[in-house]
Amino acid sequence: MNRVEHLFAKKGENILNVYFTAGFPEIDSTVSLITALEQAGVDLIEIGMPYSDPLADGPTIQNSSQVALKNGMTLPLLFEQIKEARKRTEVPLIMMGYFNQVMQYGEEAFIKKCVEVGIDALILPDLPLQEYEESYKSLFEQYGLGISFLMTPQTSEARIRKIDELSRGFIYMVSSASITGAKSGITEKQIAYFERTANLKLNNPRLIGFGISDHETFTTACKYANGAIIGSAFIKALDQNGHIDETVNTFINGVLGK
Repeated sequence: MNRVEHLFAKKGENILNVYFTAGFPEIDSTVSLITALEQAGVDLIEIGMPYSDPLADGPTIQNSSQVALKNGMTLPLLFEQIKEARKRTEVPLIMMGYFNQVMQYGEEAFIKKCVEVGIDALILPDLPLQEYEESYKSLFEQYGLGISFLMTPQTSEARIRKIDELSRGFIYMVSSASITGAKSGITEKQIAYFERTANLKLNNPRLIGFGISDHETFTTACKYANGAIIGSAFIKALDQNGHIDETVNTFINGVLGK
């Protein structure tokens, strides 16, 4: 049982997962952000690997990726930063990026390095289920690395069942068929989708992402899943105030209603 699985076994509900882009706002922000997020009460931390063509991301995260790349962020440097952060914390850490980045690094070398530095799981939105099952599932299992696949309101029940079968850790439940970015509230249509998915009685826990930005949307998402993921709203907060500890505490306290 890795850290992600242990978290869901121990807590199971009201899980707060916060995403940030590595190398943003500064190239050396990674360790400070991880430490501050854990101290503020975040359960799970998702680290974005900056990429020049982030297909699933909206303008806020795209911009943070561009800034991070201009700052000089690279995968080797990110791995070193995560290794340093892991000396200070046992909070579950997930890396989110695109499969092209993994292929450029070398698939097995990437997976091995993730485990070596203390990453617990990956989110790779552009990795097809079939390709994962046929070519990479055995590697992930060999090294004990988790993986979360994404579902949307348009995902068929058959595909959801397959996602449930192949995910290890949790299922990333995209709240709407769109790119990332804070939206204004959660609609009745989205709630119907959340309820429909809950009724499937899936084996994996579910975290709702895309459009979760504050206490209200976080609380609503937690009624229908095990927790929620916040990304763009947190990146915006970092962009407006470069003081990491102050920004993290203010933002997370607001989300948790403290």
